[in-house]
Amino acid sequence: MAMNGRNGVVNAMSVDVEDYYQVSAFAGTVDRAKWDSFPSRVEDSTKRTLDLFAEAGVHATFFTLGCVAERHKGLVRAISDAGHEVASHGWEHYRVGEQTPAEFRADVTRTKKVLEDLSGQEIKGYRAASFSIDRKTWWAFDELAEAGYRYSSSIHPIVHDHYGVPDAPRFPFAPTEGNPLTEIPVGTLDLRGRRLSCAGGGFFRLLPYRWSSFAIGRVNQAERQPVTFYFHPWEIDPGQPRISPAPLRSRVRHYTNLGAMEAKLKRLLRQFRWDRVDAVYGLGSPAEAEAAE
Repeated sequence: MAMNGRNGVVNAMSVDVEDYYQVSAFAGTVDRAKWDSFPSRVEDSTKRTLDLFAEAGVHATFFTLGCVAERHKGLVRAISDAGHEVASHGWEHYRVGEQTPAEFRADVTRTKKVLEDLSGQEIKGYRAASFSIDRKTWWAFDELAEAGYRYSSSIHPIVHDHYGVPDAPRFPFAPTEGNPLTEIPVGTLDLRGRRLSCAGGGFFRLLPYRWSSFAIGRVNQAERQPVTFYFHPWEIDPGQPRISPAPLRSRVRHYTNLGAMEAKLKRLLRQFRWDRVDAVYGLGSPAEAEAAE
């Protein structure tokens, strides 16, 4: 674990690279077969994300959809060339429970190969669409290990209406006995008997900045642990087309505070120290570890 930042702790910054119309919130509204008919904005918003990180001197992990990588091949190389970690977000943003184990295995194997070919990196990490590994899909960890992944960051250990394993550990753990894969949950704070998210995404956009500042600082200082944080490139793109019709709850969650997100991110990048997931948790390749010594 990286321990040379503010308060001795470096946090893990991550980005889920997907386009605005590919999110689970709109899965019931946007026909997956018609994705190619939507104007794509992921390349521009991801390049803006790269600019923000460059300005702040931050390296991060980009969990990238295989279908985005295939459509925007130069984008994956740009992420890698800027010193960031490229990782897998699956091929087409299927939730794990929507696939059989065989379908899941084929999906993550295909995505890993394409991302490795495009980035020139070993793809070590995976994040499930919408944090959709839960107790019913725990088998996915064995499939990931068989496919050659070294870690997953697919659990949000809170109570939520769309995902969550509230009884899971809050910090990295081995999900199954004899499986070398490590699960790295995204950030939470236990406060007065309640487990609350400080992981980013919609929570970061919708809640006041002071909550994230307090919670991340508390985990760093009181528990001496990093927080794994995430967001999406579409969250810094207030000009994206509006999806309609869509459920009110989905619209509120997706569109609220898009215009304020970039400024909040800049503030967060200044306040805390950040690095790639693999660097923070010591999951670099043997060659990388040797070079760092």
